[in-house]
Amino acid sequence: MNKGILIVVSAPSGSGKSTILRRLLALRDNLRFSVSATTRAPRAGEEHGREYFFVTRDEFQAMVAADAFLEHAEFVENLYGTPRDAVERQLEQGFDVYLDIDVQGARQVKAKRPETLTVFILPPSMEELERRLTGRGTDDPETIRRRLSQAERECAERVHFDYVIVNDEVERAAAELSGIIDGYKARLAQEAY
Repeated sequence: MNKGILIVVSAPSGSGKSTILRRLLALRDNLRFSVSATTRAPRAGEEHGREYFFVTRDEFQAMVAADAFLEHAEFVENLYGTPRDAVERQLEQGFDVYLDIDVQGARQVKAKRPETLTVFILPPSMEELERRLTGRGTDDPETIRRRLSQAERECAERVHFDYVIVNDEVERAAAELSGIIDGYKARLAQEAY
């Protein structure tokens, strides 16, 4: 059995990344999502090991000290990280594993695992991103302004990714991402030969 590949997908909030990744999971039988660990409390309906591995701050800090994460960060007073062992187990079983993480996390993973395939999802334009964020109806104008400012900073980081996909249409973007994975795997197989 061939070992799977690790794929990092990053994008600004509102770019449609989650929708693309859901579609990609439907297209690829061999793809698995990496479950992160967090110190935040579970929300209604969330289960330990399904949405997140819910741990205490002390447990999380012990995992950091043991180098048990591929990447980790603090966000809104909670800690989040990608457990190395869970990812490695799936890769060894032959599954391709994707991480849905921010650009800082992507840099951490690429530093630890240079062979990781990194993909950045861009919105078609900042105007379209603003329209999508406003259309959600979940954020006030100030929050949208902050999200757009953050998106501009994140989009500038796309030069550090292996591939960039513009999400102007979900089906096309998901098919492009699937094709990138196929091409990357073919290249790795050729290099190993």
